[in-house]
Amino acid sequence: MIYATGASRQEVGAPPVIQARGLAKRYGKVVALDGVDLDVPAGTVLGLLGPNGAGKTTIVRILATLLKADEGMATVAGIDVRDDPREVRRHIGLSGQYAAVDEYLTGFENLDMIGRLYHLGRKHSRNRARELLAQFDLEDAGDRPTRTYSGGMRRRLDLAGALVAHPPVLFLDEPTTGLDPRGRIQMWEVIRTLVAEGVTLLLTTQYLEEADILADEIVVIDHGKAIARGTADQLKLQVGGERLEVTIRDRARLTDAEQLMAGLGSSPQNDLERRILAVSADGVATLSAALHAFEDAGIELDDVGLRRPTLDDAFLALTGRTTEEIDAAKDATGTKGQVER
Repeated sequence: MIYATGASRQEVGAPPVIQARGLAKRYGKVVALDGVDLDVPAGTVLGLLGPNGAGKTTIVRILATLLKADEGMATVAGIDVRDDPREVRRHIGLSGQYAAVDEYLTGFENLDMIGRLYHLGRKHSRNRARELLAQFDLEDAGDRPTRTYSGGMRRRLDLAGALVAHPPVLFLDEPTTGLDPRGRIQMWEVIRTLVAEGVTLLLTTQYLEEADILADEIVVIDHGKAIARGTADQLKLQVGGERLEVTIRDRARLTDAEQLMAGLGSSPQNDLERRILAVSADGVATLSAALHAFEDAGIELDDVGLRRPTLDDAFLALTGRTTEEIDAAKDATGTKGQVER
C-alpha cells in the first residue's frame, strides 16, 4: 500500500486501525460484496468511492458490527468485529446516510441523551452536549426542536452525536448527501479538524470531488469489488496525460473533427454532441497543432482547452462508465435501492 499525507501520522510498523480481508456478503443471488480487502492506518482517511449500490454501505455496516459478513474477517482498533462486537462499539462512532436524530427533542437533548446512553454521567453528558453544539455551529439552535432544523443542521447534529464519546475511529456513510454546496464545505472542514486531532476515518462517498479533497487513500468500489486503490493522484495517473477538450460550432462537422483529432495522435472520445475529448501526451504542443488543424479545415470552435485528468476520468477509465451514467442506468431499470448495499 502507498499512503499520501496520512503516512506521516502512522507509527512505523503499527498495524492498521481498520483492516479487512476477503469481505463477502450476499442477499440471495445478489452479490453485495465480493472479497474486499481494506487497510486504514491511524489518523488517516480512507475514501470508499463508488456509485449507489456498489457495496459501500455494506462495508460500513459490517465494520460497525451492524451486519455479519458471509465470508472474510475484519478488525477495528485491533478487535475482531465478529468475535467481540460490543468492544468494537466502544471504539467507534457512526454517522449514516440519513440523520438519526429525534425531531421532537432539541439539539441539546439529543446529544445529552446519547451521552447518558454511553453512561457518561449527567454532568459530563450535558457539558459534552454544549461543547459539541458550539463545535458544530449549532449553539443558537441548541434549544430548538430538531424538526425545525434544516437538512444541513440535522447532518451536523448527527455527526456531533457520533462524537459524543470521543471515539478514535469514525465511520461516515455519505455524510454530505443532500447538502447544498455551503453545507458540504462546512462538513468538510469538520472532517478535516477531526482527522487533525487523530481520528481514523472511513468515508464513503459518491462525490468524486469529496474523495479527492478529503481522502489519503481511495478505494474504488463497483459491483461489490475493489477495482482500484491508491491516492487521488495515483488514480488520475492511470488515465494518462492531459485531456484536450474541443467544442465545435457546427454539429454537422463532428465526424470531420473526430478524424482530425485522431490524426493528431490522440484518441477522441465524443461524450457530447458537439464536444470531443482526447488524451494528449504532450499538452501544449497538441493544443497548438489542433488549433492550426481546425483553422486549416475550416472547422469553427466554440471552445478549446487543456485540463488535467480528474477522478471522474479515472472512474470512467476503470469502469467504462461515469458515476452519473451508472446511477442513471439503475434508475432506468428500477434496480436502484432494491438491495441496501
